[in-house]
Amino acid sequence: MNSDDRHSEALEVDLIFDPDQRALREAENVLRQFNTAIEQIEYWLQPDRPFKLRASAILTLNRIALEGINRYAGSYRPGDVEISGSKHKPPPAHIVPELLEGLCDYVNENWSRSPIHLASYVMWRLNWIHPFVDGNGRTTRVVSFVVLCVRLGFRLPGSNTVPEQISKHKKPYYDALEAADTTYEAKGKIDVSAMETLVGELLTNQLAAVIHKAREDRPPRA
Repeated sequence: MNSDDRHSEALEVDLIFDPDQRALREAENVLRQFNTAIEQIEYWLQPDRPFKLRASAILTLNRIALEGINRYAGSYRPGDVEISGSKHKPPPAHIVPELLEGLCDYVNENWSRSPIHLASYVMWRLNWIHPFVDGNGRTTRVVSFVVLCVRLGFRLPGSNTVPEQISKHKKPYYDALEAADTTYEAKGKIDVSAMETLVGELLTNQLAAVIHKAREDRPPRA
């Protein structure tokens, strides 16, 4: 299978069948999803609101990603699913809610760990659970970004965000997922070191773009 083309294969639940219309709606939803993620970040950065990752926040972000596209937008997948382009077989549907709660518990109970570790764990584990019929990758990347920013204590500047970079060049991301999958399934051990390396590199790129922009000569805004 082509490692550059990893996606869910499940029951037919699409609402839009025209490829151009679907692409347009997906693009619109991506923007709305990211704006909602920013709202979540700003909410949790307020000093009187200690952060807790909740399944409801993850479901909300998936609902926005698939709104008008898929009948199961914002809902757990009702059956088993395969991931084309991956050796990993996601867990059965009936334990998905429990596993998602476990993901949230890990993040909340290990909040003292580094922002990159927590973001990388979410990036891997949410993909591993694959809780949705569609939009798992989009939702995973934006949830990871929310966790990264909130754990850092500020919204990361720059438009070349970590999720955007992954969306443009997915193979290193897929390779890091496969590395974590292999270790977990062979040894039952959580090892997201490859993903941590990748997230660190992407974070460096995002901040470097901000520095480059800060050095540019340009007319000030009116």
